[in-house]
Amino acid sequence: MFGGGGGGLDPRKMQQMMKQMGIDVDELDAEEVVITKSDGEKLVFDNPDITVMDARGQETYQVVGEPQTTEGDAGGATAVESGDESDESGGIPDEDVELVAQQASATEDDAREALEATDGDLAAAVERLQ
Repeated sequence: MFGGGGGGLDPRKMQQMMKQMGIDVDELDAEEVVITKSDGEKLVFDNPDITVMDARGQETYQVVGEPQTTEGDAGGATAVESGDESDESGGIPDEDVELVAQQASATEDDAREALEATDGDLAAAVERLQ
């Protein structure tokens, strides 16, 4: 079949094939990921494993971990404790601003404006700046 042992492709061969197709895969070091659902419920992942796949400019994020679930307005302080950076500039964390600025090759001021305009949506902010 494909590759040897384990029933799948050799990871090195898979990486080589993906690179040839213009797909770049990296690990992202993050302390926390928060997903806010439309009903206000939050899923908080502490120390998740995050894989970023860049396929010709389109980034896909894969978050792996066990989330803690919190109610929508039950208590913002207990729902997410992301540190001191989130209190300044409308709640946009500095690390999000840095990430958007880096990904879009923009200034941090432009990145912060884009994040504020997109309600903190990283992908939309990067797209807006490109």
